[in-house]
Amino acid sequence: MPGNTPVNAQITDSIAQANVTNIAEAPAMSMANTYQVFGQVVGASMQNAVSNQQGSATIDLAVTTQGTSVLFNLGASTAAKATSEVLAGNPVAESLTALQAAAAGI
Repeated sequence: MPGNTPVNAQITDSIAQANVTNIAEAPAMSMANTYQVFGQVVGASMQNAVSNQQGSATIDLAVTTQGTSVLFNLGASTAAKATSEVLAGNPVAESLTALQAAAAGI
């Protein structure tokens, strides 16, 4: 404590105690602010994730609708040709086709 000062000793004591209190509370206040900011950042990132999922679902629905429309508008011969090109060389598909042909002949 300072020795001879022109300020009352009670005033200097109260200021010293306030300074000690501020210094003692600083780490806790700092961590509280850090946790608060962290919580806000996590909340904002969750909101962004939900928004991105909604946008992705909308785009997926549009792509599925367009693909279905294209499939329904294909001619039968085009669909058969595309199917045979996709399934050609696939042993499982060839076995299923042979079984189907055998079953149709019975």
